[in-house]
Amino acid sequence: YRVSDGPIFLKICGESSCNGIVNDYTAVLAKKFGAALVSLEHRYYGKSSPFKYLTTENLRFLSSKQALFDLAVFRQHYQDYFNTKFNISSASSSWFVFGVSYSGALSAWFRLKFPHLTCGSLASSGVVLAVYNFTEFDQQIGESAGAECKAVLQEITKLVEEQLQSDGRSVKSLFSASMLSNDVDFLYFLADAAVTAYGNPDVLCSPLIDAKKNGEDLVEAYAHFVKDYYIDSFGTSVLSYDQHYLKNTTPNETAARLWWFQVCTEVAYFQVAPESDSIRSSKIDTRYHLDLCKNVFGEGIYPSVDMTNLYYGGTRIAGSKIVFSNGSQDPWRHASKQTSSEDLPSYLIKCHNCGHGTDLRGCPQEPLNIEGDATNCTSPEAVKKVRQQIIEHIDLWLSQCQDTGDDDEPGLFLTGKRMVSAL
Repeated sequence: YRVSDGPIFLKICGESSCNGIVNDYTAVLAKKFGAALVSLEHRYYGKSSPFKYLTTENLRFLSSKQALFDLAVFRQHYQDYFNTKFNISSASSSWFVFGVSYSGALSAWFRLKFPHLTCGSLASSGVVLAVYNFTEFDQQIGESAGAECKAVLQEITKLVEEQLQSDGRSVKSLFSASMLSNDVDFLYFLADAAVTAYGNPDVLCSPLIDAKKNGEDLVEAYAHFVKDYYIDSFGTSVLSYDQHYLKNTTPNETAARLWWFQVCTEVAYFQVAPESDSIRSSKIDTRYHLDLCKNVFGEGIYPSVDMTNLYYGGTRIAGSKIVFSNGSQDPWRHASKQTSSEDLPSYLIKCHNCGHGTDLRGCPQEPLNIEGDATNCTSPEAVKKVRQQIIEHIDLWLSQCQDTGDDDEPGLFLTGKRMVSAL
């Protein structure tokens, strides 16, 4: 998409392998601004593992801090390569960084820690607040699902817990999860299955509510959803919920061990059941998470939530030129910055179908197809409005980079023409 003297857009890859540029709204923005679009895989994930085996000792270099330094080094290296390839001067191009979810947090933190290396950042659903007991997560799922669906989900949880006591093998087999010998691992898997629909709750709720009204078996109805949507369409590996599997130190496609290490050392995000009115089982508590960390990684592994928030600022992040965006039905928004200021604008996309990363990913649909298309959102105008605001911030901050001074200043950037018209 690059035009002469155009900016460089860096899409940060998060807690999974990075298979090139994702076909989401970032590509639309790159085309609009005439930007070169590049991405960087997070250390340890995908093909970026520095070790043959992912032992706890070998994971000591896996952290958000190290990932930020990787981004800084990559940015400098790629700029040199870019200058050589296109035979341009030593002045730096305009850079802008993008990320969603954890990589959205990295995007915000990169601008915070390396403001001289980027004109700004977009933190889509950026989870900048490390949270020890994340009860708001379950509460938001209930709110997004609605009272009727929430009551059905709570009834299903109760029925599954009862069946685990009487015939655990059968109920696990019903969900194609016989390999989960730990009952709470299984209950966590079922809780997460409901979470995947937070951007499209009707896919989850409509068949369950119908099953309730028709007197059908609710557990069987939920099992159909889990297998058809969470496993088949969403591509979830049931094994990634098995603690025995998480102890496997051989790199694999799920990367679950890697993310759990970051959870268990830095950010927690423990999605525990609230004390009352919970959808997920009350057995998914703090002790379960701490025991998992100890069982999988050994003694002495504990999430340094306070230190993480002290280092980055949490939702009190004191950076500038970072735009935050969240979907109104996204449970993760409660770990993002939701207050707005001139230097740190924050937008909430409000609609029935607006979930995780809605501004970049659009709204989920069945079959799952993430292309940044807003037509599946119940309120595409709400998405379009926030996207236009994001465009205006990018345009302004790129222009300010262009006007920052003499050649010796690290803030001097080259940028292409300004583009602020709506898509």
